[in-house]
Amino acid sequence: MEVEEVKRLIQAGLPDCEVMVSGDGSHFEATVVGEVFAGKTPVQKQQLVYATVSDRITSGELHALSIRTYTPEEWETARKLQVS
Repeated sequence: MEVEEVKRLIQAGLPDCEVMVSGDGSHFEATVVGEVFAGKTPVQKQQLVYATVSDRITSGELHALSIRTYTPEEWETARKLQVS
C-alpha cells in the first residue's frame, strides 16, 4: 500500500478530520485530528480509525498502523509542545 491510499481510506471514513500519514509500504503512522474524537476514550478513538482500514488489515495488505488521535484543541497543544 502507498501512503496516499492509507490517507484516502481514513479520510473517506472520517471526512471531517485532518489526516497525516507516513510509512514505508507495510508499516504506517497516522495522525488524525477531528472533533469526532471529543469525549471518546482512547480505545474508542482507535476503533474509529481502525474501522476505516479494517478490510485492508484483514487482507494483509496493511500490516501495521500506528495511530495518534487528537481533537483540534489537543492537536494545537501538542504542536506547541513539539515546537518548544
